[in-house]
Amino acid sequence: MTATLSPQLNDTTAIGRVAALVVDHAVKRFNVADKRRPVMAIDDVSMRLERGEIYGILGSNGSGKSTLIRLICGLLTLDAGRVEIFGHDLVREELTVKRLINRVSVDAAFFKKLSPLENLSFAARLYGLEAGPARSATLEILARLGISARRADRPIEQMSRGMQQKVAIARALLTSPSLLLLDEPTTGLDPRSKLDVQAFIEELRVEHGATIVLTTHDLAEADRLCDRISILNDGRKVVESTPIGLKLLVAERYDQPATLEAAFMTYTGRSLDDDHEETEETDEPN
Repeated sequence: MTATLSPQLNDTTAIGRVAALVVDHAVKRFNVADKRRPVMAIDDVSMRLERGEIYGILGSNGSGKSTLIRLICGLLTLDAGRVEIFGHDLVREELTVKRLINRVSVDAAFFKKLSPLENLSFAARLYGLEAGPARSATLEILARLGISARRADRPIEQMSRGMQQKVAIARALLTSPSLLLLDEPTTGLDPRSKLDVQAFIEELRVEHGATIVLTTHDLAEADRLCDRISILNDGRKVVESTPIGLKLLVAERYDQPATLEAAFMTYTGRSLDDDHEETEETDEPN
């Protein structure tokens, strides 16, 4: 059963208000050749995000975080349940939904021989953006993320992994998505670049009213950015609350330190160090 300190909202809450995102009893299974039964990757997960909210998803490697993001953006199909984006059903209104969302993943793909500017110009054409305004917006976003016009003309393959991740974020922001899905967006960034990206995420919410879903292993990042947080374990949502609510929950109910790390360990049975070691040894996706 999911623990929560905040009231669960449903589809009919607040007449006249349409949720930015509704995930309703989502289920996803994967068939694995050496196992008789399908692996349950997402097991009856529900959540509702209001407009302008930054919602964090935490969990150990293999908990289902990235699978859930891929389900929300339509890269994977649901086995059961439904997803709605601003009132539009993901399955029945796929094209409409895809105009409203964009995704940044830790393994973003590029045309490596092309420059950031060329990669983003290509993305702009796919979304039907005019070339002139798109170029201006591209340079502005890249500059805000610490990539100068001179660097924007160099091939992507000459950039560090952290710089490439910034370009992936810029590409997603270029389309001004109403719902932005950030799957570990600051992984591989140096501390200064990470702070730049976090500040930009906050600006997106304040200045553009974007709704953001964020998966991260950085608990300080989640504490800083997120209005509410869910923790997934073995594909199930085991707890949901505000960052302060999670800290109070583990302190009062489990007599643990009032920290997000204590909440993470309590609800996943693992420490962040264990999780990072497994990533280095197995390189398994989340």
